[in-house]
Order: sequence, then structure tokens, then C-alpha cells
Amino acid sequence: MDFIERVFGFSPDGGSGLFELLLFILPVLSFAAFRLVRFSERLRRRGYV
Repeated sequence: MDFIERVFGFSPDGGSGLFELLLFILPVLSFAAFRLVRFSERLRRRGYV
């Protein structure tokens, strides 16, 4: 998980890989939250909740 170091030539996280991990996890969690909100809205419209 050191693609930023390879591409840009500097290490924003000191080489630990935490920054790259966050760059991967944040979009995944955002997508999951978006889907959850859409699903709950659909349930409310149908009268299940």
C-alpha cells in the first residue's frame, strides 16, 4: 500500500500505509452509507418502517 510514495515520491504518512488505507476505505464506506440511506428511504415509502 505505498502507491502514493511510488507515484508522487513523498510519504505523507511516514511510510505506514495509513493514508493509502484511508483513501481506499473512505469511498467504500461512503458508498455503503449512500446505499443504506437509499434502502431505508425505499422502506419508508413502502410503509414498512
